[in-house]
Amino acid sequence: MSTSSSLPLHGLRVLDFSELLPGPFFTQNLVELGAHVIKIERPPHGDNARKIAPGLFASVNRGKHSLMVDLKNPQQAEALRQQVPDADVVVEGFRPGVMKRLGFSYEALAALNSRIVYVSLSGYGQHGPLAQMPGHDINYLAAAGVLALSGSDAVHPDHGAGIPLADLCGAMYALSSTLAALLQRQRTGQGQYLDVSLTDCAAHWMNPRLGHFHEAGLSSVREQREDILAKPAYGVFETADGVLISLGALEDHFWARLVEVLGLEDLRGPDYASHAARTRRAAQINAAIAQRITTQESTVLLARLHGADVPVAPVVPPSALASSQHCQQRGLFGNGYEGKEPAFVRYPVRVQGMP
Repeated sequence: MSTSSSLPLHGLRVLDFSELLPGPFFTQNLVELGAHVIKIERPPHGDNARKIAPGLFASVNRGKHSLMVDLKNPQQAEALRQQVPDADVVVEGFRPGVMKRLGFSYEALAALNSRIVYVSLSGYGQHGPLAQMPGHDINYLAAAGVLALSGSDAVHPDHGAGIPLADLCGAMYALSSTLAALLQRQRTGQGQYLDVSLTDCAAHWMNPRLGHFHEAGLSSVREQREDILAKPAYGVFETADGVLISLGALEDHFWARLVEVLGLEDLRGPDYASHAARTRRAAQINAAIAQRITTQESTVLLARLHGADVPVAPVVPPSALASSQHCQQRGLFGNGYEGKEPAFVRYPVRVQGMP
């Protein structure tokens, strides 16, 4: 039976000043890895997510200890400073300069504890032309070059991912960078300041696209979007009984198996033998696949595709995620804190010491 003391980050103490999503999602991961997170909230109502998105708040603040502190009150601020020498990590998500005005900048806290790892999450970073601008996920994705490529229309972009990519991307870079800084601290004995920009993090995810566009000589957004969308045998298709399935038969061997299962005799031969040749005919191929799949019953079709080792998966709606076979067998919705059964996915990687 695992206990909290066997978790990988047991004993790590975190002061979390962040609100809404990026910072709290980051520190929620720290909680699940065993850290003790003290959530510092502003009176009178605390984290704004409590009011505007209570379900979101619950999903990213489980297992934290909440403390209501008015940082503009000298007595309350001083009481909180007394906790800094015992802290390992400080997290904040305000605009640049706010924590300094409140007397809780990295410099001020490092003077009390030189081992502190201080993490600032902001939309555009602590300096730069957009540093003081407000923003949300769609703005950060736009500034990072991601939004221009998003959506299914060949010309007009759309914020269509369905999840706040920049917010969650930045949170995970904060997690990995903090763990790296803590490892570095074991060697140097010193903490450090981490400037985590949600826009910068999303831009880092652009590298695979940038490399491909350069190699392919694609310079305009129209060319780039058309290239991304021109994926033969890759997309979502509807079966005769209304089930949506995702196909990803990109490689030649997967393509050959798909053609065999669907009986697409017209799509055999040298004109379709290579991925490059199929890409030039992507619209025609996907239309033929859609027409054939719409005549197939989902259970039979999925069984045949699985049997032929074709990349396929049904589209699982969020309301059915917890009951999906994958999540059930992987134990992604296991027992939560204090034996309660949460409606949230656990930290997805099993680390030694986790239940």
